[in-house]
Amino acid sequence: MSDSTTNISDVLALDSLLTVDELALREKVRDFTAQRIRPKIAQWYEDAHFPREIVPELGELGVLGMHLEGYGCPGRSAVEYGLAAMELEAGDSGIRTFVSVQGSLAMTAIHRWGSEAQKEQWLPRMAAGELIGCFALTEPSAGSDPSSMTTFARETADGWVLDGAKRWIGLASIADIMVVWANTEDGIRGFLVPAGTSGVTATAIEPKLSMRASVQCDVTFDDVRLGPDAILPGAAGLRGPFTCLNEARYGIAWGAMGAARDSYEAALEYAGTRLQFGRPLAGYQLTQEKLVNMLVEIQKGTMLALHLGRLKDAGHLAPQQISLGKLNNVREAIKIAREARTILGGNGVTLDYSPLRHANNLESVRTYEGTDEVHTLILGQHITGIGAFRG
Repeated sequence: MSDSTTNISDVLALDSLLTVDELALREKVRDFTAQRIRPKIAQWYEDAHFPREIVPELGELGVLGMHLEGYGCPGRSAVEYGLAAMELEAGDSGIRTFVSVQGSLAMTAIHRWGSEAQKEQWLPRMAAGELIGCFALTEPSAGSDPSSMTTFARETADGWVLDGAKRWIGLASIADIMVVWANTEDGIRGFLVPAGTSGVTATAIEPKLSMRASVQCDVTFDDVRLGPDAILPGAAGLRGPFTCLNEARYGIAWGAMGAARDSYEAALEYAGTRLQFGRPLAGYQLTQEKLVNMLVEIQKGTMLALHLGRLKDAGHLAPQQISLGKLNNVREAIKIAREARTILGGNGVTLDYSPLRHANNLESVRTYEGTDEVHTLILGQHITGIGAFRG
């Protein structure tokens, strides 16, 4: 969509709240999305193909581990990371998901909880897109309740033995390094498991109706032998993985608005050129109501994401605030994508147009990093002081 349409749609002048550097970063990622993602995303989605060939390009773009400092990481602000997530997800949720798994989950776990040797070994090449990481937390019977995980790491005289299973692990079958969370005699700990380790099997989950340009896997660990230096020394208990999840959830609050904006812009452009009963669809009151309702929620959701970003950069962002952003923005983005499809009519069910692809992808986004129900319970506990997760 043209810049003029984007400006017309920025009714609240939200761009005026961004710095020159933030706007420049956004344009850089927007251009990358336009040149490297949009022309091929329909075919990637149709073929269920993750374009591994663009991973080094994403490293060169500076969006892998974007918010992290040192070890070859870009060290950009939270708002800049959010803007990048928005632009990438305007292309496709699967591409933004890769950046999130790589940076917000796997790299954050190593950066926050790893030893100096682990950081030096893995982070520079992950930031460059030379190595791919994954984050193995969810299990077949423990999705929203990771405290119930059964994957277990037993300490031995010469290291650890890991047994168990994980499910819906993004990138696992192509990852060079896995961050695996497991129970131990001392509670939940994180471990680094390099690709090719004996006893590890990662199988892509197929076929899928969502996130088709991404990779999610079942992973099994059968008598996996790890050395004593495999453990992430700084991570103990659920605080380890939850810290990483909050980084990912923050990015989702921005990214979902990218998918919503792209859906809206596709519908707006179509409505302006598609003739029905001798006039453009955009000239009918019902169509204008749909477009206005979409725009209102996109503007509100983008303003919410920006507020969260400013709080994060100031060091004041709380988990319940992230939950509110993730819950609201993904929920509204799905509504917008579905409504945009109705303006496209029958043409909207083809991959020539993005809204239904976005809607399908957003069903996964809505589920991972905490379902609507989980974030509702987080907010419910915050406002009532009563935890209602069990019982």
